[in-house]
This record gives sequence, C-alpha cells and structure tokens, in this order.
Amino acid sequence: MRHVLSALVQNVPGVLSHISGMLASRGYNIDSLAVGETETPHLSRMTFVVVGDAKVLEQVRKQLEKIVTVVRVDDISAQNFVERDLMLVKVAAGRGQRSEVRELTDIFRGRIVDVAADMVMIEMSGQERKIQAFIEMMRPFGIIELVRTGRIAMVRGSNHGDLEDEDEGPFEHP
Repeated sequence: MRHVLSALVQNVPGVLSHISGMLASRGYNIDSLAVGETETPHLSRMTFVVVGDAKVLEQVRKQLEKIVTVVRVDDISAQNFVERDLMLVKVAAGRGQRSEVRELTDIFRGRIVDVAADMVMIEMSGQERKIQAFIEMMRPFGIIELVRTGRIAMVRGSNHGDLEDEDEGPFEHP
C-alpha cells in the first residue's frame, strides 16, 4: 500500500541527509521525496511517499519521530488530501507534430514553456496518474528529457485545529 507522510522538520543543514540516511540504513525505500520551506521560515516540510503495509508505515513513523530535528510526522494518506507532482518534459516535435503535441498538452492542462526547431518543453502539474498518462501519450513523439518533482501534499480544510472563517464562502475543490 502507498502511504503519504508529511514531516515538519527544523530548517537546518543536514536534516535531509540525516533522515534519508536513516531510512536507507533500515531498508526502507522512498518512492518520492519533496522538501521545502513552510509558512514558518525555521521549519521545512518533507513529503514522503513510501510503499508498505501498516507495520512498515508504523516503523517509518517511529524512526522519524526519534530524530531530534523532526517536529511532527503525519500520515496524511488516510485523510482527505490534495497531492500534486510537477514535471518538465522535452518532447521531439518537428513542424508536422507540433499541433498534435500542443493539442495533447492543452487537453492535459499543461503549458508549453520553451520551443526550439525540433522540440518543445512542456510544464505540467497534477496527480501522479495524470502526469504518468501524459508521459505515455508523449512517448511516441520521443521524450528527449524528463524531470519531475516528488509529490507534495496537503490535508484539505483546517487540519491544525484552526477555526474556519464562516464568512469566506465555499471553496472550489479540483
């Protein structure tokens, strides 16, 4: 089973190395990892995607919580959450193929960010399955280069005990 863990960590040098080294030394594989500063500059959020049963998940959580620089670990995969992945891909596209590549990019709500004589670079964000489906659609054209971020995720609503402002009205959920 796939689990998405969100760890709030101190924003200090060596945290990423310490955490990834600890997980690797215990034989846990990280399918995806994204790290970035939070709304609080001295804290960063690490989003991990790990595969395993409930026992593996519990062991990973326990090991992470033992690390001094880890403030909190949440398994958000059991909650209602939004996740996104970002990709840049260079696709071979001569003049005869550009319109088809452009149409597919539009259908998948991507954006062409660079064009050369024989290729286009496309930016896309979305759920992993959308990104993967787009990659499969681009393979026949010829993928020159591809780079992806790790998954980032956030629990929907006010998950930290904050009171919601009832005057704000409804939110649109993608």
